Amino acid sequence: MNSALSRRGFLTGVGGAAAGLALAGCGDGINIPAASNAKVELPTYIPYKGVPTSMPSSNAGITPGYLHYPANPVKSLPDGPPAKGPGIDIMTLIFNPVPPPADRNVMWDKLNKSVGTELNYQITPVGDYPNKFAVTIAGGDLPDAMLMLLQSASQRPQMLAALFQDLTEHLSGDNIRDYPYLANIPTASWAPTVNNGGIYGLPMPRMLSGGPMYTRMDLLKEKDLDPNPKNFKEFMQLCKDLTEPKKSRYALGDPITAFDFVMQMLHGPNQWGVKDGRFTYYFETEEAKQTLDAVRRLTKAGVMYPDAYSVVGKVKDWFGNGQIALNPDAPAAWNDFYTTYAAGTKDFELGYMMAPGFDGGPGVQWQGSANYAVLILKKAPKQRIKQILRAMNALAAPFGTDGYLLRKYGVQGDDHTLHGPDPILTPKGQSEVNLPTIFTTDAPQVLYYPAKPDIVPVQYAFQKAAIPVLMPNPAEPLYSATNGTIGVALKTVLDDQRKGIMQGRLPVGQWDGIMKKWRKDAGDKIRAEYEQAWENLHR
Repeated sequence: MNSALSRRGFLTGVGGAAAGLALAGCGDGINIPAASNAKVELPTYIPYKGVPTSMPSSNAGITPGYLHYPANPVKSLPDGPPAKGPGIDIMTLIFNPVPPPADRNVMWDKLNKSVGTELNYQITPVGDYPNKFAVTIAGGDLPDAMLMLLQSASQRPQMLAALFQDLTEHLSGDNIRDYPYLANIPTASWAPTVNNGGIYGLPMPRMLSGGPMYTRMDLLKEKDLDPNPKNFKEFMQLCKDLTEPKKSRYALGDPITAFDFVMQMLHGPNQWGVKDGRFTYYFETEEAKQTLDAVRRLTKAGVMYPDAYSVVGKVKDWFGNGQIALNPDAPAAWNDFYTTYAAGTKDFELGYMMAPGFDGGPGVQWQGSANYAVLILKKAPKQRIKQILRAMNALAAPFGTDGYLLRKYGVQGDDHTLHGPDPILTPKGQSEVNLPTIFTTDAPQVLYYPAKPDIVPVQYAFQKAAIPVLMPNPAEPLYSATNGTIGVALKTVLDDQRKGIMQGRLPVGQWDGIMKKWRKDAGDKIRAEYEQAWENLHR
């Protein structure tokens, strides 16, 4: 985030919202200038002092690491349940299997009792959530709180102004002190909550580093291969050395993330580039054409898994099972890979690869989003809003507290056992702690994996390597109405076309015409809206 921007007077037209809204007429008579967002005073940042560690956080965005949980966790709610009152209906999504319901889930039941009310989660698989959100908005029967995705938005400002609570009086500036765990969420994560001259929602903070190119170090060690190529030529040779079709082993499994990794070798823009207020989409660049050709060459060399272009949603399994050796993924995947796959694989070991410069030197690391999504609250009387905020504050209790331990690891004996001070999930716990509190709001993320603490220093080393070479996405805190309406659909079309080029079905030279059509269809309009938002922000 621009160092000149603080929690006071942050931005214009923040990005983020849900897909495909069928919201007829709810914005009638609502016309709040986007420039009013620049006057919003964001919550004062009051970091939780937390647990001492030899792997500390930094102001630049390094996430702290911990080898062990404190033996005596801090009581997060010393005054007792903070949100006594009517139950709270929460609509959100999940990536994992849906957990057992509260009457058969001791973790969920204990969480309700600790907060002081029933947290009535309405849980939808992630792939179905955009449609669920749109149908719910159109139907008008709103839950008390619901997750609003950051990717796509249709009539977002009007929707928020008409249906959802402006939380400015509760959260701006020092008002956040009533909710100290929400105040522990860093400033950058609050950006997408600003709309219509107010704060509309709560963040779900994430790591700025983004995720690495994960490497199956056990497979690389088996062949005595160097996991740190110095340029694209060495990267391609490494991919060839890792590939053994007769053993159904390949280097890569997803052409889209392979494209992103090569773009980082070339210092290509992270979604959008900006210079003197003028925006360039990453697909428009010369680096994009060079990357298309490079991934095409990788594909032709046979280092891509045979089903990489035709099968969706299997790349994690291919990587975890050792069918591919390299796979870019999100930060949270690091622990998940060990939890899901390590037990069945002798000597399973993950490492990371930083993108080298295409022709040598360092590449860049695309900065991750500071926030996954926003939790928006239905309009309600002030006391009801305060009750909900007290509940959400409890769900943001940070690492080192008993509240964090409950959310992440459940109830001792049922959901986890202690290995020293560290909670180790039981089979029951692995199911019950899937309750998606992380997709409600959350504490800032930390590096911690009690089942195998020795991976944490490796994760921390990645953070230290990634943060100095981060490339932000300048459009992340901006809002484009056109992108919100049709941006996802346009991107899907472009993804299909670039796959055609990378697979060798279409010539690289066709890309210029594809981008010309994209600009005509909506790309230039999206660009203009971002540029206007940028100008309002920096005037």
